Amino acid sequence: MTANSNVRNNHSVILVYDNECPICSRFATLLRIKKSIGSLELINARDNHPVVKQINLRGFNLDLGFALKLGDEFYVGADAMHILALISSKSGTLNRILYFVFRSKIRSKFLYPQLRTCRNLLLRLLGKQKINH
Repeated sequence: MTANSNVRNNHSVILVYDNECPICSRFATLLRIKKSIGSLELINARDNHPVVKQINLRGFNLDLGFALKLGDEFYVGADAMHILALISSKSGTLNRILYFVFRSKIRSKFLYPQLRTCRNLLLRLLGKQKINH
């Protein structure tokens, strides 16, 4: 199933993010998706949640970025950011910026690693441990 076909279907949307990162936490709480897509569930990547276990079993390191589960499909890092841009509601400044910047897969692949670097520096400054330690 492709990302575009998932975007058209009504599914639960699960965002797995690092709640100990102030930027990630704020982003997750401000994020809005289109009602036609489904509902958004937020999961802390540091919790012992079944979806976190599924992500880890797939070999993805949540210290390298957040994950998105859309229906039965998983997206991580830049791909997750790109999909979020496509399904965002475009209500509010954050959602409009998200759509404008990350609707392009190329921009997502270029910018996401820079955002991840900022996150990692912030977590170090705050004295936070890695998720998969």
